[in-house]
Amino acid sequence: MTERRFRHDPDEMWWLPDARCIGEDPELFFPIGTSAEAVSQVAAAKTVCRSCSVRADCLEWSLATFQDAGVWGGLDEEERRVIRRARRREAAEEQVLQPAV
Repeated sequence: MTERRFRHDPDEMWWLPDARCIGEDPELFFPIGTSAEAVSQVAAAKTVCRSCSVRADCLEWSLATFQDAGVWGGLDEEERRVIRRARRREAAEEQVLQPAV
């Protein structure tokens, strides 16, 4: 399956003006590496996301547009990869279970 990457339509980001991260340092949401400082940054970014009213919309947008870096919707890269893999597995299973027409 080919994934559409880096699709960005501003109309699909209607939720952005209400995002809690607006006004925060963007670098907080894009830590580099796995050092203790980076892990701390991820935790701080997730704390911001926890109080966000559009967190679910942000997460769904990040999954739909294959954002593979940073914290989106309160989840880091690996947490989003797990969701994408699970969704691909579910879709594949549904196709297998569909009766032939």
